[in-house]
Amino acid sequence: MPGSAVPAPAEAQEAAPTPGGPWWSRWWVRVLGVFLASRVVTTVILLIFAANQGKNPWTGAHPDYFSFATIWDGFWYNIVAVSGYPASLPSNGLHVTENAWAFLPGYPGVVDAVMFLTRLPWAPAAVLVSVLCAAGAALVFYRLMLRVGLGASTSMFAVVLFCFSPVSPLFQLAYAESLYLLLLAAALLLLVERRYGWLFPVVLAMAFTRPSGLAFALAVGLHVVHRWLHRREDPFPVRQRVLSVSLAVFSAIGGIAWPAIAAVATGSWTAYTDTELAWRAPYIGYTHLVPFTPWFQGANWWASVMLGVPGWIGVIALLLLVAVYAVLLFSPAVRRLGVDLRFWIAAYSLYLFAVFFPQSSTFRLLMPLFPLLGVVAMPRSRVYRAGMVVLFVALQVGWIAICWGVDGADWSPP
Repeated sequence: MPGSAVPAPAEAQEAAPTPGGPWWSRWWVRVLGVFLASRVVTTVILLIFAANQGKNPWTGAHPDYFSFATIWDGFWYNIVAVSGYPASLPSNGLHVTENAWAFLPGYPGVVDAVMFLTRLPWAPAAVLVSVLCAAGAALVFYRLMLRVGLGASTSMFAVVLFCFSPVSPLFQLAYAESLYLLLLAAALLLLVERRYGWLFPVVLAMAFTRPSGLAFALAVGLHVVHRWLHRREDPFPVRQRVLSVSLAVFSAIGGIAWPAIAAVATGSWTAYTDTELAWRAPYIGYTHLVPFTPWFQGANWWASVMLGVPGWIGVIALLLLVAVYAVLLFSPAVRRLGVDLRFWIAAYSLYLFAVFFPQSSTFRLLMPLFPLLGVVAMPRSRVYRAGMVVLFVALQVGWIAICWGVDGADWSPP
């Protein structure tokens, strides 16, 4: 039928679990079981770190779980939820300093609503929203992996990797990532199924949760071009052309909406970018945002300041890393994810390369590339799969130790 979603690949149809059988064999029960098991493991790790946490800018020594879960950016989201945004930008006399405009209102708005409905205080409400959204993201991710044809076993193990991933502690901390990943997984599934009309509200919600609307606009644009070029073998009806092009434009507008709102509210057209740049000032000083320069600045800084070697060595290492990554995107394993997921991976990677300064938050900023976990999940060896879970849990411990736990004047934010 013209305009309908693309038929699911035969492999996914054959390997997908049947609706019959006992309740514990149903796909959503197994996904939620994996998610619950992963949260038990991560909670134990976080409680151990909390018990050993010293006094820090947010809590006293040995904080309880909810206090420990709402430090770092959780503090800023709390400010947004309680006080909103400043009408004028704070300054040190010369430059804009760190302030709430860097944090989009989607997540604190949802937490605000939960606080109103449940009468819970900020900390447990924020953790509750993160956990529920992460569980939803795991469910949608499983359906997405099935939809691109990976089969039930590989799709389920991709969910295992998603739930136990090194930065998965964020699924139960006061950060916007869980909500964003739920929205993004839904958006990618809708894009793969070509349900463009349903994407508009999802894209709008994403645009006010995490700053990546321009990346999604590029992914949709590439999707449109691909469908146009293949319209003879894969019909591209006029209605879908109009909807998909409109969606790309709508996502691009969403990508600049928050900077525009910040500009109007503060009277400074660079309010948002100046605020974001304040977070990299401790590394390289106050600079202007010049697209595609931050990673080179970071490579020079990490090489010369942290490693004590000439900056050009860091630049060469960066170029080699980019080249290897680009080659991997064309590998047979990544190609199995389908063209639409590869468009998103390429678009978001390009977005990060254009605007983000690489530091300890890089691990968190890489989370939207989670479809690549489908590639990591493809080997079927039980030894390999068990080893990957153990490795991911060990990396969770490392991430919490380096990025979440606070040791004095900590320079490695999550």
